[in-house]
Amino acid sequence: MANVVVVGAQWGDEGKGKIVDWLSERADVIARFQGGHNAGHTLVIDGKVYKLNALPSGVVRGGKLSVIGNGVVLDPWHLVAEIEQIRELGVTISPETLMIAENTPLILPIHGELDRAREAAVGVARIGTTGRGIGPAYEDKVGRRSIRVADLADRETLERRVDRALAHHDALRRGLGLEPVDRAALIAQLLEIAPAILEYAAPVWKVLGEKRRAGKRILFEGAQGALLDIDFGTYPFVTSSNVIAGQAATGTGIGPGAIDFVLGIVKAYTTRVGEGPFPTELDDADGKRLGERGHEFGTVTGRKRRCGWFDAVLVRQTCATSGVNGIALTKLDVLDGFETLRICVGYELDGKRLDYLPTAADQQARCVPVYEEMPGWSASTEGARRWADLPAEAIKYVRRVEELIDCPVALLSTSPERDDTILVTDPFAD
Repeated sequence: MANVVVVGAQWGDEGKGKIVDWLSERADVIARFQGGHNAGHTLVIDGKVYKLNALPSGVVRGGKLSVIGNGVVLDPWHLVAEIEQIRELGVTISPETLMIAENTPLILPIHGELDRAREAAVGVARIGTTGRGIGPAYEDKVGRRSIRVADLADRETLERRVDRALAHHDALRRGLGLEPVDRAALIAQLLEIAPAILEYAAPVWKVLGEKRRAGKRILFEGAQGALLDIDFGTYPFVTSSNVIAGQAATGTGIGPGAIDFVLGIVKAYTTRVGEGPFPTELDDADGKRLGERGHEFGTVTGRKRRCGWFDAVLVRQTCATSGVNGIALTKLDVLDGFETLRICVGYELDGKRLDYLPTAADQQARCVPVYEEMPGWSASTEGARRWADLPAEAIKYVRRVEELIDCPVALLSTSPERDDTILVTDPFAD
């Protein structure tokens, strides 16, 4: 059976939640492989809205195993609260339906405090993080001072891990004018939350291997978008983990040979939250219209998203770095009613034409988009479920996107409802 990786191919907020939910009906296991609870997925199912941050999107589907992989950094207190919120909506969550990798690093309260203090201290040089401690938690992982899920099971081990972490954090806190960490209180908090987390702990790498050998379909779910990747994104205005498809293997322990299809989620225009370069950003009436029609506000933060025309250069680039086999084009309906549409097909930098976004931040800031114009359409695409339901101009727009990004459309989404989806190529097809 085919195993599918889903990644965002822009700056996040592409509609991954709906697509993962739609695909999860065909999957047996849904595994989250990176990010933290700074990433939000909104699902609309039979008119009921589910907002997920830490939980994989598959939890709202009965009979599926949802997995939080070791590539994730996990806030245990947030997870417990989120589980309760989802249960109140009628969803059953138990150790039979949810597993957490034993080697998953934890986000502690000190990580959020450090995150927010840094952002406040740097002023105009801020990155624009959500302040939830994701970056500092990843730093501790790389610095070999993380507290991981398995550490919660043994007090002696936990205390050693806390001491190692605090030797680093208390020094940082002094420099930022923060009080030293209350060691006893932190240990008490961790011991209190431990039973609620440990009941879901499992050797995920082993379980996924067994599922694969049994012929089960695995859906790997990424958070955020490839342009926020720590290596290939618009650095330093990026997240603190690898977002591209290769992370699905290291973030779950299943190995790259298990990946059969990479699906890139792509919005029919472009949005971004927070700081950083954005070549096609619009500060005019068209940008405002895209934001209003697309309800472009962050699921987690509520921050207004910056909006702009579709950037084929960037999407072609992310399709290459993630090895995307096909894209799911979302929010096509937001473009309904525009008389003229524009697509970025290249950049001008200091008099030279480029077909990629350069790595250097100063060069990124000077890139001027080169546009191609296409006629829009007046008819509605909202809710379309067949190609025949789309206006001719909309089909031409989709086909031109395929040509420019050098990647075919596998799915086309025309509303937040899961069934308003046109299937072109089934990613799970053998």
